[in-house]
Amino acid sequence: MLWKIALILIILWAIYSRWTRRRMIALTSKVLTMKSPALPFIGHSYIFLGTDEDRMNVFKRAGKEAIKNGGLISHWRGSQLFIVVADPVAAEFLLKTCLEKDAAIDFFKALLGNGSIFAPVPIWRPRRKMVAPTFSQKNLNSFIQEFSAQSQIMVKQLKSVAGNGVFSIWKYIAAYSMDSACKTSLGIDVDAQLQPEQPFLHSFDNCCRIDALRACQPWLHNDKMFKLLNPESYEQYTSSKKYMWNFMDKIISSKLEVLKKENIVYTSDEVPKASLRSFLEMLIESGGEGKLNALELREEMLVLVLAASDTSAAGAAYTTLMLAKHPDVQEKVYQELREVFGDSDRPVTAEDLPRLKYLDAVLRETLRLYPPVPVIVRHVHKDVTLPSGVTLVEGCGLLINFWAIHRNPKYWGEDAEQFRPERFIDTPLTHPAAFMPFSHGPRACIGYQYAMMSMKTALASLLRVYRVGEEGTTEGELRVKFDVMMKHVDNFQVALHLRTYYLVLFTILAPYKSLIPF
Repeated sequence: MLWKIALILIILWAIYSRWTRRRMIALTSKVLTMKSPALPFIGHSYIFLGTDEDRMNVFKRAGKEAIKNGGLISHWRGSQLFIVVADPVAAEFLLKTCLEKDAAIDFFKALLGNGSIFAPVPIWRPRRKMVAPTFSQKNLNSFIQEFSAQSQIMVKQLKSVAGNGVFSIWKYIAAYSMDSACKTSLGIDVDAQLQPEQPFLHSFDNCCRIDALRACQPWLHNDKMFKLLNPESYEQYTSSKKYMWNFMDKIISSKLEVLKKENIVYTSDEVPKASLRSFLEMLIESGGEGKLNALELREEMLVLVLAASDTSAAGAAYTTLMLAKHPDVQEKVYQELREVFGDSDRPVTAEDLPRLKYLDAVLRETLRLYPPVPVIVRHVHKDVTLPSGVTLVEGCGLLINFWAIHRNPKYWGEDAEQFRPERFIDTPLTHPAAFMPFSHGPRACIGYQYAMMSMKTALASLLRVYRVGEEGTTEGELRVKFDVMMKHVDNFQVALHLRTYYLVLFTILAPYKSLIPF
């Protein structure tokens, strides 16, 4: 008898579910679903099982299928229909129209709360208005000195592995990015480059690793289910989150107290020449009735530090790999550096960066092929009709596939899969949204220029001293994995060799190590 009741309930639930999804089901006649079959209850969620590389391969495959189907394809995540977007025209329209983030990424709020990346629109709008002025070009230029100083430490740390064969350059670039992000965002030195076991860096890595595990597995999104199914990871995440929150709270409390005692208030055009003002100080000093409280400051600072460090590190690391794979391109970059810096070992300045046009093109071409954030999600909160005439219905999720958009041959030509930096010099973009490694529209990454300046400074400092060797690189496309930020499967393995000038300098000054500038 009980099994009959259970069967009836299941049938009734299936009928109700199909009825509530009828408009989404109708939409699949216009936006084809992925070739993989959708299973009852879970839809296509099962295709995301496996390793981080397997999950990234799913995003790549979905992107290719979308390109073949006019830029759109759909898949089911449980009972919700997601539209995969691989066309810049549709992506630009949707990123300007659908501003709400999808509930599929709500679990990120466990760490970041209502930080600007994940906040609902009513919270995001006023926060964006407060944070935006701190990213003025004048403020960003003031950070170059810090980027340069931290990149010099990185160059010095790399000396111990240069000439010793293949190694992972990731930890060196990641530590540089973390030091730069903490100094410019919080005004503190965490010394991640000199203290690899720094607790904040370790906690940060833990949270990123575990969030990547949860991202593509909907059954782990709910905290209670996550704790039940993966208690060890849950405990690690909770402990790491607690450390990061306490770390941030202490810094913010201390900074608030110092500024209150000193009664420091600057006008928007008044910047002390002798000191670097961090983003935290600028937000505290902004004042007004909309002033952020301590909790809101913590949320925004976590977003700034995490986004600034991991995004910049991934972009610079991928560029290093591409230069190793393409020695002819690396030589052009080096010749440009010689034109700007000559044989001097002076630090990189804000005035130098605009002159490094070819390095900029190399960096952009790398970000095109290997965007650190390969996909983002949004939510369709009301029916919206695309320029193509297709109407996406309320309740759908959107998966904007940057990986596919950046490789769409309709906008990048038949050589879209090839690494050719000159395309960013020779011809303008065929569509403004064809290249968007930092997203597009009102909710695009506010730190785009910050990240570009940090990466260019680090790469310029690195390539002036070292040649990136071809050893350890492989032919063809790099193997990548989905790890919140897209990472290299082989952990960015390269070989470094001292440039001839520095090799001679090192040999001559070896007895006088304190005189060696790196």
